[in-house]
Amino acid sequence: MSGFTLHDLQCFDAVIQAGGFQAAAARLHRSHPAVFAAVARLERQTGLPLLDRSGYRVAATAAGRSFHRRAQGLLAEMQALRSHAEQLAMGEESELHIVLGDLCPRPQALALLGRFFADCAHTRLHLHFESVSGPRERLFDDSADLIVHRAEAGDAQLETIALGEVRMVPVVAPGFLPFPIDRAIRPAQLRGLTQCVMRDSARHSPPVDYFTIDGAPQCTVADQSMKKDLIAHGLAWGHMPHFLVAAELADGRLLSIAGRHLPGRSERLVAARRRDRAHGPVATRLWDHLRAQAPQIRAALAAPVGEAAAPRKRAR
Repeated sequence: MSGFTLHDLQCFDAVIQAGGFQAAAARLHRSHPAVFAAVARLERQTGLPLLDRSGYRVAATAAGRSFHRRAQGLLAEMQALRSHAEQLAMGEESELHIVLGDLCPRPQALALLGRFFADCAHTRLHLHFESVSGPRERLFDDSADLIVHRAEAGDAQLETIALGEVRMVPVVAPGFLPFPIDRAIRPAQLRGLTQCVMRDSARHSPPVDYFTIDGAPQCTVADQSMKKDLIAHGLAWGHMPHFLVAAELADGRLLSIAGRHLPGRSERLVAARRRDRAHGPVATRLWDHLRAQAPQIRAALAAPVGEAAAPRKRAR
Protein backbone atom coordinates (compact mmCIF):
# COMPACT_ATOMS: atom_id res chain seq x y z
CA MET A 1 0.00 0.00 0.00
CA SER A 2 1.43 3.36 -1.05
CA GLY A 3 1.31 6.32 1.28
CA PHE A 4 -1.68 8.60 0.72
CA THR A 5 -1.81 12.34 1.20
CA LEU A 6 -3.82 14.61 3.48
CA HIS A 7 -5.29 16.22 0.35
CA ASP A 8 -6.64 12.87 -0.84
CA LEU A 9 -8.23 12.20 2.56
CA GLN A 10 -9.80 15.68 2.59
CA CYS A 11 -11.32 15.12 -0.86
CA PHE A 12 -12.70 11.72 0.15
CA ASP A 13 -14.16 13.18 3.35
CA ALA A 14 -15.76 16.05 1.43
CA VAL A 15 -17.40 13.64 -1.06
CA ILE A 16 -18.90 11.64 1.82
CA GLN A 17 -20.01 14.75 3.73
CA ALA A 18 -21.41 16.60 0.71
CA GLY A 19 -22.91 13.57 -1.04
CA GLY A 20 -21.15 13.91 -4.39
CA PHE A 21 -18.11 15.06 -6.32
CA GLN A 22 -19.54 18.36 -7.57
CA ALA A 23 -20.70 19.44 -4.10
CA ALA A 24 -17.38 18.34 -2.60
CA ALA A 25 -15.48 20.37 -5.21
CA ALA A 26 -17.52 23.47 -4.34
CA ARG A 27 -16.92 22.94 -0.63
CA LEU A 28 -13.16 22.59 -1.10
CA HIS A 29 -12.89 25.28 -3.81
CA ARG A 30 -11.34 22.69 -6.12
CA SER A 31 -12.26 21.54 -9.60
CA HIS A 32 -14.49 18.50 -10.08
CA PRO A 33 -11.73 16.56 -11.95
CA ALA A 34 -9.23 17.28 -9.16
CA VAL A 35 -11.52 15.86 -6.47
CA PHE A 36 -12.43 12.86 -8.63
CA ALA A 37 -8.74 12.13 -9.30
CA ALA A 38 -7.86 12.44 -5.58
CA VAL A 39 -10.47 9.88 -4.54
CA ALA A 40 -9.52 7.50 -7.35
CA ARG A 41 -5.88 7.81 -6.31
CA LEU A 42 -6.83 7.03 -2.69
CA GLU A 43 -8.69 3.91 -3.82
CA ARG A 44 -5.64 2.75 -5.81
CA GLN A 45 -3.28 3.44 -2.91
CA THR A 46 -5.42 1.62 -0.34
CA GLY A 47 -6.50 -1.15 -2.69
CA LEU A 48 -10.09 -0.64 -1.51
CA PRO A 49 -13.30 0.24 -3.37
CA LEU A 50 -14.25 3.18 -1.16
CA LEU A 51 -17.19 4.48 -3.22
CA ASP A 52 -20.06 2.80 -5.01
CA ARG A 53 -20.57 4.72 -8.26
CA SER A 54 -23.29 2.50 -9.72
CA GLY A 55 -26.25 4.63 -8.58
CA TYR A 56 -27.46 8.12 -9.37
CA ARG A 57 -25.49 9.40 -6.38
CA VAL A 58 -22.19 8.04 -5.18
CA ALA A 59 -22.27 6.30 -1.79
CA ALA A 60 -19.65 4.85 0.50
CA THR A 61 -19.10 1.11 0.40
CA ALA A 62 -18.88 -0.83 3.66
CA ALA A 63 -15.09 -0.54 3.45
CA GLY A 64 -15.45 3.16 2.61
CA ARG A 65 -17.61 3.83 5.68
CA SER A 66 -15.14 2.07 7.97
CA PHE A 67 -12.18 3.87 6.39
CA HIS A 68 -13.98 7.22 6.62
CA ARG A 69 -14.65 6.83 10.36
CA ARG A 70 -10.94 6.35 11.02
CA ALA A 71 -9.96 9.12 8.58
CA GLN A 72 -12.20 11.64 10.38
CA GLY A 73 -10.14 11.32 13.55
CA LEU A 74 -6.93 12.01 11.64
CA LEU A 75 -8.45 15.00 9.82
CA ALA A 76 -9.68 16.47 13.10
CA GLU A 77 -6.21 16.11 14.62
CA MET A 78 -4.65 17.81 11.60
CA GLN A 79 -7.12 20.70 11.85
CA ALA A 80 -6.35 21.09 15.55
CA LEU A 81 -2.61 21.08 14.81
CA ARG A 82 -3.07 23.68 12.05
CA SER A 83 -5.11 25.90 14.40
CA HIS A 84 -2.48 25.57 17.11
CA ALA A 85 0.26 26.58 14.68
CA GLU A 86 -1.81 29.62 13.61
CA GLN A 87 -2.23 30.59 17.25
CA LEU A 88 1.50 30.38 17.91
CA ALA A 89 2.19 32.56 14.88
CA MET A 90 -0.38 35.22 15.75
CA GLY A 91 1.18 37.05 18.65
CA GLU A 92 -1.13 39.23 20.77
CA GLU A 93 -4.15 40.53 18.90
CA SER A 94 -4.41 44.28 18.30
CA GLU A 95 -8.23 44.12 18.62
CA LEU A 96 -11.06 41.81 19.58
CA HIS A 97 -14.71 42.06 18.57
CA ILE A 98 -17.18 40.93 21.26
CA VAL A 99 -20.97 40.81 20.76
CA LEU A 100 -23.44 40.91 23.66
CA GLY A 101 -26.89 39.61 22.75
CA ASP A 102 -30.23 40.91 23.96
CA LEU A 103 -30.56 38.20 26.65
CA CYS A 104 -27.18 38.95 28.24
CA PRO A 105 -27.21 40.49 31.76
CA ARG A 106 -25.21 43.55 30.76
CA PRO A 107 -24.00 44.90 34.13
CA GLN A 108 -22.31 41.61 34.99
CA ALA A 109 -20.93 41.08 31.48
CA LEU A 110 -19.59 44.63 31.18
CA ALA A 111 -17.97 44.47 34.63
CA LEU A 112 -16.29 41.20 33.67
CA LEU A 113 -15.01 42.59 30.37
CA GLY A 114 -13.88 45.80 32.04
CA ARG A 115 -11.73 43.92 34.54
CA PHE A 116 -10.19 41.78 31.82
CA PHE A 117 -9.37 44.50 29.29
CA ALA A 118 -7.92 46.77 31.99
CA ASP A 119 -4.90 44.47 31.80
CA CYS A 120 -4.77 44.31 27.98
CA ALA A 121 -3.29 47.67 27.07
CA HIS A 122 -2.32 46.60 23.55
CA THR A 123 -5.64 44.99 22.56
CA ARG A 124 -8.54 47.26 21.66
CA LEU A 125 -12.03 46.03 22.56
CA HIS A 126 -14.75 46.55 19.95
CA LEU A 127 -18.04 45.93 21.74
CA HIS A 128 -21.24 45.34 19.77
CA PHE A 129 -24.85 44.83 20.85
CA GLU A 130 -27.09 42.67 18.67
CA SER A 131 -30.46 40.96 19.04
CA VAL A 132 -32.19 37.71 18.07
CA SER A 133 -30.12 36.25 15.16
CA GLY A 134 -27.64 39.13 15.00
CA PRO A 135 -24.95 37.75 17.34
CA ARG A 136 -24.67 34.39 15.58
CA GLU A 137 -24.68 36.06 12.17
CA ARG A 138 -21.74 38.28 13.16
CA LEU A 139 -19.83 35.25 14.41
CA PHE A 140 -20.24 33.39 11.13
CA ASP A 141 -19.61 36.50 9.06
CA ASP A 142 -16.17 36.68 10.74
CA SER A 143 -17.00 40.07 12.27
CA ALA A 144 -16.99 38.78 15.86
CA ASP A 145 -14.49 36.75 17.84
CA LEU A 146 -16.87 35.84 20.65
CA ILE A 147 -20.54 36.30 21.47
CA VAL A 148 -22.62 36.11 24.65
CA HIS A 149 -26.09 35.01 23.58
CA ARG A 150 -28.56 32.15 23.40
CA ALA A 151 -27.42 28.92 21.73
CA GLU A 152 -28.98 25.56 21.01
CA ALA A 153 -27.48 22.65 22.92
CA GLY A 154 -25.33 20.38 20.77
CA ASP A 155 -24.41 22.96 18.12
CA ALA A 156 -21.28 21.31 16.71
CA GLN A 157 -20.08 24.53 15.06
CA LEU A 158 -19.67 26.31 18.39
CA GLU A 159 -17.46 25.94 21.42
CA THR A 160 -19.42 27.22 24.41
CA ILE A 161 -19.25 28.12 28.10
CA ALA A 162 -22.57 27.69 29.90
CA LEU A 163 -23.58 30.92 31.65
CA GLY A 164 -27.00 29.88 32.89
CA GLU A 165 -30.66 29.76 31.91
CA VAL A 166 -32.62 32.89 31.01
CA ARG A 167 -36.27 32.43 31.91
CA MET A 168 -38.57 34.32 29.55
CA VAL A 169 -41.80 35.45 31.22
CA PRO A 170 -44.94 36.92 29.56
CA VAL A 171 -45.76 40.15 31.44
CA VAL A 172 -48.27 43.01 31.40
CA ALA A 173 -48.81 46.24 33.28
CA PRO A 174 -51.66 46.31 35.82
CA GLY A 175 -54.93 47.11 34.09
CA PHE A 176 -53.63 46.31 30.60
CA LEU A 177 -55.76 43.20 30.12
CA PRO A 178 -59.52 43.60 29.68
CA PHE A 179 -60.07 40.35 31.62
CA PRO A 180 -58.81 38.89 34.92
CA ILE A 181 -55.36 37.30 35.13
CA ASP A 182 -55.31 33.55 35.77
CA ARG A 183 -53.28 30.52 34.71
CA ALA A 184 -55.72 29.63 31.91
CA ILE A 185 -55.12 32.65 29.64
CA ARG A 186 -54.85 31.49 26.02
CA PRO A 187 -52.90 33.15 23.20
CA ALA A 188 -56.15 33.71 21.31
CA GLN A 189 -57.32 36.04 24.09
CA LEU A 190 -54.31 38.28 23.42
CA ARG A 191 -54.73 38.49 19.64
CA GLY A 192 -56.43 41.85 19.76
CA LEU A 193 -53.81 43.39 22.08
CA THR A 194 -50.53 44.95 20.97
CA GLN A 195 -47.54 42.67 21.43
CA CYS A 196 -44.04 44.10 21.83
CA VAL A 197 -41.33 42.05 20.11
CA MET A 198 -37.59 42.40 19.63
CA ARG A 199 -36.31 43.56 16.25
CA ASP A 200 -33.89 41.07 14.71
CA SER A 201 -30.59 42.87 14.06
CA ALA A 202 -29.39 40.24 11.55
CA ARG A 203 -28.75 41.62 8.08
CA HIS A 204 -29.16 38.54 5.90
CA SER A 205 -30.07 35.55 8.11
CA PRO A 206 -33.55 34.01 7.77
CA PRO A 207 -36.01 35.82 10.08
CA VAL A 208 -36.70 34.19 13.43
CA ASP A 209 -39.82 34.81 15.52
CA TYR A 210 -40.06 34.08 19.23
CA PHE A 211 -43.42 33.96 21.03
CA THR A 212 -45.27 35.96 18.36
CA ILE A 213 -49.04 35.51 18.06
CA ASP A 214 -50.29 35.35 14.48
CA GLY A 215 -52.58 38.23 13.61
CA ALA A 216 -51.79 40.30 16.71
CA PRO A 217 -50.81 43.96 16.27
CA GLN A 218 -47.12 44.42 17.02
CA CYS A 219 -44.63 47.09 17.97
CA THR A 220 -40.94 46.31 17.53
CA VAL A 221 -38.03 47.60 19.62
CA ALA A 222 -34.26 47.34 19.35
CA ASP A 223 -33.45 46.42 22.96
CA GLN A 224 -34.96 44.83 26.05
CA SER A 225 -34.88 48.06 28.10
CA MET A 226 -37.14 49.84 25.62
CA LYS A 227 -39.39 46.79 25.54
CA LYS A 228 -39.74 46.86 29.32
CA ASP A 229 -40.58 50.57 29.26
CA LEU A 230 -43.34 50.09 26.68
CA ILE A 231 -44.85 47.21 28.63
CA ALA A 232 -44.59 49.03 31.97
CA HIS A 233 -46.45 52.03 30.51
CA GLY A 234 -49.32 49.86 29.33
CA LEU A 235 -48.60 50.21 25.62
CA ALA A 236 -48.11 46.49 24.93
CA TRP A 237 -47.49 43.09 26.47
CA GLY A 238 -44.57 40.76 25.83
CA HIS A 239 -42.06 38.20 27.02
CA MET A 240 -39.18 39.56 29.11
CA PRO A 241 -36.05 38.02 30.65
CA HIS A 242 -36.97 37.45 34.28
CA PHE A 243 -33.75 38.98 35.60
CA LEU A 244 -34.75 42.30 33.97
CA VAL A 245 -38.24 42.46 35.50
CA ALA A 246 -37.76 40.70 38.85
CA ALA A 247 -38.07 43.94 40.85
CA GLU A 248 -41.19 45.03 38.95
CA LEU A 249 -42.81 41.62 39.40
CA ALA A 250 -42.00 41.70 43.11
CA ASP A 251 -43.65 45.09 43.77
CA GLY A 252 -46.56 44.76 41.33
CA ARG A 253 -45.48 47.25 38.66
CA LEU A 254 -45.57 44.33 36.22
CA LEU A 255 -47.65 41.15 36.39
CA SER A 256 -46.80 37.70 35.06
CA ILE A 257 -49.45 36.07 32.87
CA ALA A 258 -47.54 32.77 32.66
CA GLY A 259 -49.74 29.70 32.85
CA ARG A 260 -50.73 26.48 31.13
CA HIS A 261 -51.06 28.01 27.67
CA LEU A 262 -48.40 30.73 28.03
CA PRO A 263 -45.62 28.84 29.80
CA GLY A 264 -42.76 31.08 28.74
CA ARG A 265 -39.48 29.40 27.99
CA SER A 266 -35.92 29.00 29.22
CA GLU A 267 -33.11 30.04 26.91
CA ARG A 268 -29.58 28.68 27.25
CA LEU A 269 -27.17 31.61 27.65
CA VAL A 270 -23.57 30.92 26.63
CA ALA A 271 -20.32 32.51 25.68
CA ALA A 272 -19.61 31.09 22.22
CA ARG A 273 -16.83 31.04 19.67
CA ARG A 274 -16.28 29.10 16.46
CA ARG A 275 -14.60 25.72 16.60
CA ASP A 276 -13.12 26.09 13.12
CA ARG A 277 -11.14 29.24 13.83
CA ALA A 278 -7.78 29.75 15.51
CA HIS A 279 -7.91 31.95 18.62
CA GLY A 280 -5.01 34.18 19.58
CA PRO A 281 -3.45 34.47 23.03
CA VAL A 282 -5.64 37.35 24.24
CA ALA A 283 -8.82 35.65 23.03
CA THR A 284 -7.68 32.45 24.73
CA ARG A 285 -7.03 34.25 28.03
CA LEU A 286 -10.44 35.94 27.76
CA TRP A 287 -12.06 32.53 27.20
CA ASP A 288 -10.37 31.17 30.32
CA HIS A 289 -11.41 34.31 32.24
CA LEU A 290 -15.05 33.85 31.18
CA ARG A 291 -14.98 30.22 32.24
CA ALA A 292 -13.62 31.17 35.66
CA GLN A 293 -16.13 34.00 36.16
CA ALA A 294 -19.19 32.23 34.73
CA PRO A 295 -20.67 31.57 38.22
CA GLN A 296 -21.21 35.33 38.66
CA ILE A 297 -23.46 35.46 35.61
CA ARG A 298 -25.24 32.25 36.57
CA ALA A 299 -25.99 33.77 39.98
CA ALA A 300 -27.55 36.84 38.34
CA LEU A 301 -29.92 34.59 36.40
CA ALA A 302 -30.78 32.17 39.19
CA ALA A 303 -33.73 33.97 40.82
CA PRO A 304 -36.85 31.77 40.65
CA VAL A 305 -39.93 32.89 38.78
CA GLY A 306 -43.50 32.07 39.73
CA GLU A 307 -46.65 31.40 37.81
CA ALA A 308 -49.24 34.00 36.97
CA ALA A 309 -49.91 36.24 39.93
CA ALA A 310 -52.86 38.35 40.88
CA PRO A 311 -52.21 42.07 41.20
CA ARG A 312 -50.73 43.04 44.54
CA LYS A 313 -52.06 45.90 46.62
CA ARG A 314 -49.54 48.67 47.04
CA ALA A 315 -48.55 49.58 50.56
CA ARG A 316 -49.99 52.88 51.74
